[in-house]
Amino acid sequence: MMARKPRKTLSDRHKRILTVLEKYQERNGYPPSIREIGKEAKISSTSVVNYYLDQLEEKGHIERDGGVSRGIRLLRPLSEIEAVAPMNAVTAAAKNTIASLQQTASDVGKTLNELLQIPMLGRIAAGSPLPVPSSDFSYYDADSMVDVAASLLPSNEKGAELFALEVQGDSMIDAMVYDGDIVVMKPAHEANNGEMVAVWLDDRDETTLKYFYSEKGRIRLQPANPTMKAIMIEDPTTVKIQGKVVMVIRKVKGLAA
Repeated sequence: MMARKPRKTLSDRHKRILTVLEKYQERNGYPPSIREIGKEAKISSTSVVNYYLDQLEEKGHIERDGGVSRGIRLLRPLSEIEAVAPMNAVTAAAKNTIASLQQTASDVGKTLNELLQIPMLGRIAAGSPLPVPSSDFSYYDADSMVDVAASLLPSNEKGAELFALEVQGDSMIDAMVYDGDIVVMKPAHEANNGEMVAVWLDDRDETTLKYFYSEKGRIRLQPANPTMKAIMIEDPTTVKIQGKVVMVIRKVKGLAA
């Protein structure tokens, strides 16, 4: 049979034995025998008394001299022992709290380490395309960066080549892309039908954000707003795909969401 693991806290029998040891020593000037302990603690079996004495010795509350019949010495009064127990519980709780705080700090540090700084390359229209200077799309300001947690990006996106654009207009509102939002893009020169893309229109000197469709030799740039018409491009060579949307950073009341 597997030996039972001693309890960390004192049981009622532990306390009764300690009380007997303390009072007997005060009354008589020497410790009681095992039989006398059993009698006063109301434990009929001396082996059971021995069992609890062994536990008390392991806990550091008593010392025993196996060669002496009354070789039991109480190391400190029961009142002090009981005062230490709650303190130990508090210490354990404090350790758990510290461990939890350390884990939280570690998690926060890990998240910060995973933050990607994505450059803002300018603005893009999500409405009737707005004329913009050609340099706007390739503009780079080292101080204009968007911090994005790597864990929020699709698993196949590493982030190294990503760029961001601020949306102007409301043609993509049914796609949950609103004026002032930021779209995170990955560079691309081709697109499949139905993908949301940023395109440069050579013949109009404009940029726009729309759903892309290639249909019978022409390009349809479809808004996600039922009040707006699609842009039909008869000459596909004038459409230059710049990137595909991989993430939208929503702005709510001036704060990024």
